[in-house]
Parts: sequence; structure tokens; C-alpha cells
Amino acid sequence: MKAITSKAQPELKKPASRFWPTFIQQKYLYMMAIPFVLWAFVFNYLPLWGWTMAFQKYKPGKSFFDQKWVGLQYFRELFQDDQFFNALRNTLAMSIMGLLAGFIIPIIFAILLNELRLQFLKRFVQTVSYLPHFVSWVVAAGIITKMLSTDNGAVNDLLLSLHLISEPIQFMAKGHLFWGIVTASDVWKETGWNTIIYLAAISGIGPELYEAARVDGASRLQQVRNITLPGIQTTIIILLIISIGHLISIGFEKQFLLGNNLVRDYSQTLDLYALNYGLGMGRFSFGTAINIFNSVVSVILLFVANGIFKKITKESII
Repeated sequence: MKAITSKAQPELKKPASRFWPTFIQQKYLYMMAIPFVLWAFVFNYLPLWGWTMAFQKYKPGKSFFDQKWVGLQYFRELFQDDQFFNALRNTLAMSIMGLLAGFIIPIIFAILLNELRLQFLKRFVQTVSYLPHFVSWVVAAGIITKMLSTDNGAVNDLLLSLHLISEPIQFMAKGHLFWGIVTASDVWKETGWNTIIYLAAISGIGPELYEAARVDGASRLQQVRNITLPGIQTTIIILLIISIGHLISIGFEKQFLLGNNLVRDYSQTLDLYALNYGLGMGRFSFGTAINIFNSVVSVILLFVANGIFKKITKESII
């Protein structure tokens, strides 16, 4: 019998790169993206060159090569300053409180809005709730200060009328109340706006799932627990990871406008610390070192949170 032979299979050619054909085909889309890429480069990446100031004894007016290099001197000064640790404590405290309240409340509010059957009432409540987002913090801080004032302040008048207090409370002069005031102010201002993305995620859940649940006799609470929450789980996790990444960078507007010398030990955050002890005193290198610390910690928190949620829920942003 003749041996069965098989013809050599031809070698498979590697598929040619399709980047350039795709680029030519979608050239107008790429051209539209160029301004946004340039904007991101100019305002987000190009300023990173200024980080070199943290390693120099920077003096305005001198060229880059004329600056004196001091290595990690300003970072050592930073970690030896008691005010830095006080600002770090305040930042973490207000960040964690803001994360818990400002993340959980919008989810609950979105679910409650979704359960409203009267569309007119639903639209009215949603519109009223996100209007404070468009009010600047300068105006919002004035409203909050007036409401908490001892002189005809709405909060003190209400507490007095309910006989919960015997005399007006100086809310803005008590440091231990400052963190709660900032957190409550942020929730009031941003809850409605943050609810929009959760309502959009809920609207993407198929109505047939709710119909099937009602046929099976599920209550509205059971529908929320077994359909709504799992349906927006991906959105919740992604936004939570991003929020954790910005945990230490909470800005300074709220604290700057609502704070005063009486509550300084509770109101000073890392951004205010950089403003007061860096730019305010002409210590540009020291202020840059503070901002580098903020950025590095934010990146670490982002990667840690992303890794944890990727292992637990298989959801991630990276």
C-alpha cells in the first residue's frame, strides 16, 4: 500500500495592519479629535514639566539652567511640618465623609425618582434637585452661611421654634461641626446632578424584566434589589473607582469660602495648605511638592481601588 502523504499546508500570512486604512477611512473623525488631544496635552501633560520646581530652589526670573537643584529637600520639610499632617487629616476626613454621603445618596435618590409614576412630579423634582449645581460656590456659601447664622438664620429659627435648643448655635464658629457642614453642603449642591447618570443607567434596563418580576409577584422593593441595583452595578463601580482616585483632591473652594480663622484647624485641606504656605508665601517649590504628593497618592488610590474591584467584581476602568 502506498503511504498516504499530505501536502504541506501553506504558511498563514499575518494580517496586515489595518491602522492606516482605518485612518484614511475615518480621517474626518481623527481631524475632529485633534483639538481635544491638543487641549489635553497643553493643559494636562505639558504642565508636568513644572514638577521640576519641587527639586529646585526656584526663583522667578532665572532660567531653568540657572536654578539651584536641592533634591528632596522640600519633601523632607513637608513631612516634618505638623500643619501638613493636620491638613492631611482634614482632607481625608472630609473626603471620606463626602464619598460616603455624596455617593450613596444620589443612588438612593435616583431609585426613588425612578419609582415615581407621575411623570410631571418626577420631572419637577429632578429639575429642582439639580438646579443648585449651576450655582457657583461663592453664592452657595453665602446662602449656607446665612441659613446657619445666629441672626434670623433659618436653621436656628427652626430649632428654636421646635424647642430643640434654648439659644442660637454659632455653627460657623464650631470647628467640630465644620466637616459635617461641608459634607451636607456638597450633598445639597451636587446630589441632583450626580443622580442624572444613575437615572440614565436605570433607563437602559429592559422593562420586560420588571414585567416578569411583577408577574412572579415581586414587590417594588424586591424589584429594586434584584433588578435595578444589579442593572446599574457596572455604573456604580466605575464611578466609585473614579471617586476613590480623587479622594485626596477635593479642591479648596468649599473650605475656603465656608472656613474662617475660628475653624482653621478643621478647614485647612492640602490644597489650601499649598495655597497658603506655598504660593501665598512665595515658596513655589514647596507648593509644587505638595501638589506632587497629591497626584502620586491619587494615582496609587486609583490603581489600588481598580485592582480590588477587578478581583472582586470583575469590573474595572483599566
